[in-house]
Amino acid sequence: MQFYADLHLHSKYSRATSRNLDLENMAFWAQKKGVTVLVTGDFTHPVWMSEIREKLVADGSGLFRLKPDLEREIEAQLPSICRSPVRFMLGVEISTIYKKGDKVRKVHHLLFAPNLEAAEKIRMRLGRIGNIKSDGRPILGLDSRNLLEITLESHPDSFLIPAHIWTPWFSALGSKSGFDSIDECYGDLAHHIFAVETGLSSDPEMNWRVSSLDRFRLVSNSDAHSPQKIGREACMFSTGLDYGSIKRALETGEGYGGTVEFFPEEGKYHADGHRSCGVRLTPEESLKHEGRCPHCQGALTLGVLHRVQKLADRAMGEKPIRTDPFKSLIPLTEVLGELCDVGPSSKTVAKHYENVTSLYGPELKILSDISVDDLERSTVPFLGEALHRMRQGNVIRHAGYDGEFGEIRLFEKGELK
Repeated sequence: MQFYADLHLHSKYSRATSRNLDLENMAFWAQKKGVTVLVTGDFTHPVWMSEIREKLVADGSGLFRLKPDLEREIEAQLPSICRSPVRFMLGVEISTIYKKGDKVRKVHHLLFAPNLEAAEKIRMRLGRIGNIKSDGRPILGLDSRNLLEITLESHPDSFLIPAHIWTPWFSALGSKSGFDSIDECYGDLAHHIFAVETGLSSDPEMNWRVSSLDRFRLVSNSDAHSPQKIGREACMFSTGLDYGSIKRALETGEGYGGTVEFFPEEGKYHADGHRSCGVRLTPEESLKHEGRCPHCQGALTLGVLHRVQKLADRAMGEKPIRTDPFKSLIPLTEVLGELCDVGPSSKTVAKHYENVTSLYGPELKILSDISVDDLERSTVPFLGEALHRMRQGNVIRHAGYDGEFGEIRLFEKGELK
């Protein structure tokens, strides 16, 4: 079975997330986007875990589904062309802050468990270390290596993926508080890591430049803080719809189909810069300014591109022996917003989004598979041309920096008039 999986998102119990991030809305938007497997997120949070137990049922494969009455309610709200099965995988993001090597480390990790008993073991052990009740993504004073050990001891099939490994502030390889290698981060247990999440501000091609990452499967996920963001990045699988097959694909590559990605410049930490002064710089420009903002002389936030270049031992475009395919996409609401000259969250875009998905099916199918000729027959002028340009990589890029999302455009100013 071929399907998309989004293995990093949050519930409404994580800080700075939408109050609509409940299991029902997750399942609804997964079908609108064309995502089959979602992570539950936040399983260490006691109230969220209660909701998981109340609303989900195990399907016998290591995955979970909404109870039948809830599934029927969600399906009734969807156009028939978007209806499809949704499965949940138990997972949580953990933030660890600790001192190692005379430096404070801040690293985020994705933990996965094959059943409720294993998730409960992790939850109980972490609850003895720190506060897991106030935030769905708890912050714990715990070495990355020891968190990995707790995960592995919960069940033979539990596993950990380092989250958004290049993010400056909170990641295994980040410029502010990370390490120079995954091995350095996880120590003597690093051989149990078989996949890393590249994050919104990098793509596989950037990661190929760092040969120490060659042994890891590169994964991409949405890190959604609202249900509408589900599937903005995702992994592709061609496996059985079960926990073991998904884990095996990530571990061995068998049945792993690669990723769908942001254009990395859209991520909010791609370039260097200082948001307060509106300064965005390339790595070369930052070096010329010795890492200081040319306006205020404050320290620049060095972005993902800069950090990759620092650790790279290959030239851009050079490939390792083994790679997985990827597609660079623009969220459909952003495409529609550009075509209509309005914001992606506007009522106009929402109306067109409903019309287009009711006609053609889920968003990822529209972005990747529907022919240009078919798209030109939609109610949105130039939609086919827009997605043709996107699929060809013929886009205009304004890179994000210092927490400010970038912008990817498909048409020059005035071209649509």
